[in-house]
Amino acid sequence: MSLGLYVHIPFCLQKCPYCDFFSVPYDSRASYSYADAVIRNAEYYKERFDTIYFGGGTPSAAWWDVCRIMGKLMFTDGAEITVEANPNTLTQESLLSLKNSGVNRLSIGVQSFSNGELRALGRTHTSEDATSSVKLALECGFKNISVDLMLGLSGQTPDSVRRSIKVLAGLGVHHVSAYMLKIEPKTPFASMNLKFPDENTTAQIYLAAAAEFEKHGFVQYEISNFAKEGCECRHNLKYWRSGEYLGIGTAAHSFYNSDGSSCPQRFFVMSDIREFVKSNIQNIIVTEKEEINFENYAMLKLRLSEGLTFAECEKFGLRKEAMMKRCKLVPPDYLKITDTGIAITREGFLVSNQIIRKLTTEPVVQTVE
Repeated sequence: MSLGLYVHIPFCLQKCPYCDFFSVPYDSRASYSYADAVIRNAEYYKERFDTIYFGGGTPSAAWWDVCRIMGKLMFTDGAEITVEANPNTLTQESLLSLKNSGVNRLSIGVQSFSNGELRALGRTHTSEDATSSVKLALECGFKNISVDLMLGLSGQTPDSVRRSIKVLAGLGVHHVSAYMLKIEPKTPFASMNLKFPDENTTAQIYLAAAAEFEKHGFVQYEISNFAKEGCECRHNLKYWRSGEYLGIGTAAHSFYNSDGSSCPQRFFVMSDIREFVKSNIQNIIVTEKEEINFENYAMLKLRLSEGLTFAECEKFGLRKEAMMKRCKLVPPDYLKITDTGIAITREGFLVSNQIIRKLTTEPVVQTVE
């Protein structure tokens, strides 16, 4: 069985003012106890994984404990094993230790190669730090490096985004996740009177970024993800293709057949480190027990540039004719329709939520008998 593992490492050296992911300040003793709990849970589930993803938080801040966890995990030959990292937490020692433990992919939170944009984001590293960390990772033998970029930042323009992309392309990275900044409630940014690009300018920034990625050989395979050939994130593709994955750790989500039933369940773990550490097995909260429905399946698949096939629709009782009638509710520039399926265009990705709602929740006109 193809099964992914997500491990949430909730420790950060410093929380960014826009971040709403669950994290706490790094403490070596707390991190050690937390890693023991992760190992205990991995031994309980007794699974072998073909993708592993350490997210957070900042897993590279707790790299020693990530290496300890890796020593206890079972994974297949050729497994994709990713660790999220920030530039100011990477050293030659940490990089070589992670690589020797089996980690073969890094996701580095660069966000921008403009020092002005980094300061506006409240990041603690500089463009020079980011450049040095990517070069060091390559020197240490990592052959699959992803970087995060943020779009729609204060003071950002299409030209400044193009400059950042030219820098990362020159460094030889293999994958980029380019996310639009969203101001979440209860974050410091939400209470500040900050000026960001308007909706029109943000759309221009996104389209300029996508075109620049394409110019440098990065193929867009998902709304926010671009990769050199063969370097798509296999773990994240499980999410979008409704593959199974197990989540271990605080705030970790799963889509996993945990009780031997005929279909996977969706469940998550509470954001409570003390509870997670003291429990023999992580306490899960099940959110969905039923078989995958069309709305959820299509919502995820339509995030991908490959889109949704009519054969997939028919598995859920929807004929091609019924889907074509739904497609007429969407402006033609926003969809690519072929004989075999439908996909959202780059321009359509800017309003993907509205498009997906029309394609997945309109009344069914005709069903397969």
